[in-house]
Amino acid sequence: MSVNRESWFENVDTSLTTWMARYGVVLLRVSVGIVFLWFGFLKFFPNVSPAQDLAANTIETLTFGLIQSTISVPVLAIWETLIGIGLITGKFMRVTLALLGLQMLGTITPLFLFPDETFRTFPIVPTLEGQYIIKNLVLVSAAIVIGATVRGGHLVAEKEQPAIYR
Repeated sequence: MSVNRESWFENVDTSLTTWMARYGVVLLRVSVGIVFLWFGFLKFFPNVSPAQDLAANTIETLTFGLIQSTISVPVLAIWETLIGIGLITGKFMRVTLALLGLQMLGTITPLFLFPDETFRTFPIVPTLEGQYIIKNLVLVSAAIVIGATVRGGHLVAEKEQPAIYR
């Protein structure tokens, strides 16, 4: 009886990990794309995005006041929407991931430029805005995984690691 359970578990485990390897990167790409499309779309409407003011202040500070919020917020809305569309469609992935990387560099700067707004106690107790920024580590990691597939790579569900990783 235990042999059947082990065999059953092995079959289920193999099926699940094979399914995850086949569809995981696509689901990751599309879900991250939805996040960017959604958050970018919100920025098209004044005072709807909770990140709008912080983003505008960051861009204004980084450009030494040359780019005001009337320009930066719509540009950021377009930028994030394009990232979302690129990820969802899987088109122009290198450009999309480059835009994402540049956007993430800008996104992290409020942690350093505005620590009073991003932390209750620096550097261990972030505000809601700080948490919003810190969660971008997951988006950056997702972009790295997605980027590993732009040349046709994919995940595999196999027991043995390729020789390169031994």
